[in-house]
Amino acid sequence: MRWGDMDAYGHINNVQIVRILEEARIAAFGPPRGAGLPGVAPQVSLFNDVEEGTMALVVEHKIRYVKTLEYRNVPAVVHLWIGAVKGASFDIHYLLQDPVTREDCVKATTHLAFVDEATGRVLRLTPKQKERLEPFRA
Repeated sequence: MRWGDMDAYGHINNVQIVRILEEARIAAFGPPRGAGLPGVAPQVSLFNDVEEGTMALVVEHKIRYVKTLEYRNVPAVVHLWIGAVKGASFDIHYLLQDPVTREDCVKATTHLAFVDEATGRVLRLTPKQKERLEPFRA
């Protein structure tokens, strides 16, 4: 969390919550292919191990604000896991907690799909991609 993530009400703004979820997703599964420079390897190299011309795109976000997340000078706690894995898409679930009290603040889901950059068509998940997701399913 950053000081500037607060809004006029003194808690972390909803737009910044989505950014925190994005940071957790990228930390866990890697940046999209060709984005940024090499850094620390993600837990599961999923997004940067796709074929050239494949994009990982967000199809939908669902966010439930359970409790306001107040600013703290320590990182928020984000747990994430894989939910439904379908033929051409999958869900990432998040639980964002206050880093001091460990109270649940946000429950969210991101529905993702891989898309062919040239045609815009959704691509089926490969057996290898499904295999990489399996240990993180709940």
